[in-house]
Amino acid sequence: MAYLSIALTNIVNAVKKASVALTRDFNELEHLQNSVHGENMFAVKSHEKVLNTIREELSKFRPEYPIIASKADEIPASGNYFLVSPINGFANFAHGNASFAISVAMVENSVITDGVIYSPIYDELFFAEKGSGAFKEGFRNHERLRVAGAKNAEKALLSCNADIEVLQKAMSLSPNVVVKGSVALELAYMAAGKVDAVIATNNSAFGIAAGLLIVKEAGGYVFRLGETDVRSEDVNKVLFDGNIVVTNEALRQKLADAMAKA
Repeated sequence: MAYLSIALTNIVNAVKKASVALTRDFNELEHLQNSVHGENMFAVKSHEKVLNTIREELSKFRPEYPIIASKADEIPASGNYFLVSPINGFANFAHGNASFAISVAMVENSVITDGVIYSPIYDELFFAEKGSGAFKEGFRNHERLRVAGAKNAEKALLSCNADIEVLQKAMSLSPNVVVKGSVALELAYMAAGKVDAVIATNNSAFGIAAGLLIVKEAGGYVFRLGETDVRSEDVNKVLFDGNIVVTNEALRQKLADAMAKA
């Protein structure tokens, strides 16, 4: 994919424009470390600024598409819209931890067609368009993403943002479990082969939509936590359920069975 589509170009531009103030705010957080109230209020205002910038920019591109970022009941049953997570990994951001990202997905006819995840502090941009593959932005050439080919679950690196019961199941499967605190960024890293699986519970559709597309376009599999029949996938069902297991073909059945155990 030599060039970004018009849709992806507009989404990337919106995300990068919003990231300018977000990066500046992140660098200011060190001055607020002694005031929890100050940190939280500052982070909330940063969240609002990111959302307002993205809303302004995307409205120029698709003014008729609603931009949904906080209330699941506002997501239409069908149609076209954007799902936005202005600061995915909000607690990390508020505590001066760089593991957070901006995530934007475009949905058309109820199908996720475009997804962008940007880590402003690490300056890593991941993107995908349905049917065209997943990529990481490069200076001259974009890097094609493929999920890792791990076959041994016991040696796999699992990213787990979940309740204690699910976390314990993951740790019984592999000792290599990490918790990053930004499911969008973890899904991007899954697509890039940096982790072998992502297990996460209680996710909003805005937080995982772009990542699910990017993983799918990188050759990964997504299914609902507790589901053991993984022969077919229903991305929308996973999207709105919010409890996800994402991995490669070799590990999908083993992870599904392990996570479904009582």
